[in-house]
Parts: sequence; C-alpha cells; structure tokens
Amino acid sequence: MKWRWSGKARLRRAPADAAALERARPIIERSARTYPNLAYRRDKALLFSPEGNALLMYGRIGRSWIAMGDPVGPEAEARALARRFRDECARRRRWSVFFEVRPEHLDWYFDLGLTLTQLGEEARVALGRFDLQRPELARVRQARAKLAREGYRFEILPREEVPAALPALMRVSQAWLARKSTREKGFSSASFDERYLAFFPVAVVRRDGEIVAFANLWQGAGKEELSVDLMRRLPGSPNGTMDLLFSELLQWGREAGYRWFNFGMAPLSGLHARRGAPLWNRLATFVYRHGEHFYNFRGLRAYKEKFRPVWTPLYLASPGGAALPAVLLDVTALIAGGYGGIFKR
Repeated sequence: MKWRWSGKARLRRAPADAAALERARPIIERSARTYPNLAYRRDKALLFSPEGNALLMYGRIGRSWIAMGDPVGPEAEARALARRFRDECARRRRWSVFFEVRPEHLDWYFDLGLTLTQLGEEARVALGRFDLQRPELARVRQARAKLAREGYRFEILPREEVPAALPALMRVSQAWLARKSTREKGFSSASFDERYLAFFPVAVVRRDGEIVAFANLWQGAGKEELSVDLMRRLPGSPNGTMDLLFSELLQWGREAGYRWFNFGMAPLSGLHARRGAPLWNRLATFVYRHGEHFYNFRGLRAYKEKFRPVWTPLYLASPGGAALPAVLLDVTALIAGGYGGIFKR
C-alpha cells in the first residue's frame, strides 16, 4: 500500500503556533515519557496523525529533516507517522532523520530502510531504589549538609507561581551564560524562554530568599518518569549547589511515587572502538576520550553515574552510508542554531 498524505496530516514547515500546541497538549500529557515536552519550545514543527492521537516534532536544515525522538502516541499511529514522514522526505528529495530514538522502536526504522547509529546512552534512576545513604553518594550528602548549614534551601515552585519568578530565573540564566561565554542552543538542548518555562513547575535552590539555581520539571503520565530540562546556577554559588538540587529532587520524586528520574543522554557514552567497529564508533570513542577541550563528555557521564542509573543506548536513524557525515553535521547545526554556531560555544 502506498501512503498518501491527507489534508489533516500534511507536513507543515513552520514551527508550532499556539493552536498547534493546544492540539498537542493532550498527546503530550498522555505520554509516559517526558521528552515530548520539547514541543513547547516552539522551535519545531509538529506533524499529527490523521486520527489526531499521535505527533512527530521535527526541524529542517540543509538536506535533512530531523525528527526529535520517536513519534509520540499509540503505537500503530506513531509508527505510521514515522513512515509518512519518511515518505514525504523522500518525495521532496530530503533525508529523513530521527534523533535520539529508543531501542524498543528500532524495528520501526529498520523497516523504513534506515541505518541506526548509536549516539550515546540515556541515564535513568529507579527512584524506588534510590537511597541517599549509599556509600557512593557520600560526597553528595556532605555537600547537601554543608549547604543546608549555610542557609541554602530547596523548593518546588508550582506552575502558577513561575511567572512571578521569571525575572529572578532570567538573572540566573544570563549570569550563567555570561560566565560560560556561550549562547543558547536549540532543538534538543535547553534554552531560556519565558513562554516555555511557564508551562512547568520549577525546582529552585534559594539562599536568603534569592534564587541561586533552578531547573524546570518534566512530569510523565502515570508518574512513570520525572526529568528536568533547563538547568542553570549563579556562577558564584558553591559547587555542590546542583548536588543539593538533584538529591532533593530525586527524594521528592520517590516520595511522590514516580518510577524513574531521567538524567538525559551522555553523548558518545557506551560506544566502542574495537577492531571491526564502524568508523563512527571509532571516531566518537576518540572524541569521547580526548575531546575535553570542546566538551566534558567523560565528566558528564561520571556525574550521572554516581546516582547509579540504568544506562540505555539512544540512536540516530538516518540514510547512513556516505550520507552519515552530512547528516551528523546537519543535526549538530540544528542544535547549534546554524552551521556557524557549531564553532561557537
């Protein structure tokens, strides 16, 4: 059977507007996974299934049309949506790319004739087994106790209280960006946007009433998963500030009945450079081991590892082969805000 595009499922190129987000809201709220909240960033276009129960979010750059994650919704509709996206990309002579897809859906992409390339590993902590008293978390406990003695306090701002806190959150974010000499990224990477933050509760660390660190919360349906997206702290705050935020947040999630806390992906983690491994694996392993000048890949994985997460590989589904280097460049440029942004922090 040849797939055809109905008017309701037509591929739209513009980023999601308010009407599209309202249409997406019930789909996102029914998702046990938290990554569909990326739709609220308004930097991706949304494609809906004809039945209206599944969505796919994507961006375009160069020759690549790049979907963020697996399509979201009931399996049959989501899988059909992936095929429709692939077919429309082929019709327009563009590469169909799916970024950060999960192992349980790899057969979808094999059936579409796409190649799977491992990008890294996602870290998820089983909150029912999380125990701050474990020996490997001794330094986290010490930092938490020290900051508590110095007057630092953890708090979760309900969504309705976030608008009033936005000026304080912006001050923290701007100071963080200035200290890092970096600029905001996009697509899969966190960036400060007042409209976006207003969709979520926000976890904060205060001292003397002043917010010194924050992270917005993503909450999955059925309390399956809890995660954070944008994380910022004042440059002058103690190094243990984020340890305090995360340790309190994981305990809060456990007490609230969430099953998992998702720390997100550690890029290039879990790849091997053994003899016979694909060129991408060998190159990525070299960058992982020796690329700290550009990005602290090993440090990021080590930080997440101390919380004893379950590591799950995430993949890029793409045409592969000779197209892979150009696809990877397009993905990197989309996150960086353009090809020029690749060479800027």
